[in-house]
Amino acid sequence: MKSVKISLEMAQRVKEFVNITQACDFEILLKSGKYVVDAKSILGIFSLDLSRPLTVEIYSDDCGELLEQLKKFAA
Repeated sequence: MKSVKISLEMAQRVKEFVNITQACDFEILLKSGKYVVDAKSILGIFSLDLSRPLTVEIYSDDCGELLEQLKKFAA
């Protein structure tokens, strides 16, 4: 598992993030405090507090390309 801190403060960034994660065939979770949602679910993401940094948990060892794409969301 790999973990990355990101920020998704605008709706456009959420949409872009979901488009990136949906292209992956492994599990990706998004955490905000005690809440955890599927990072491929736009409705789940909008249920989180987006004013704070979020933690992305990636359950794959072969995720270099995804990590590179997520750099633009770094918190």
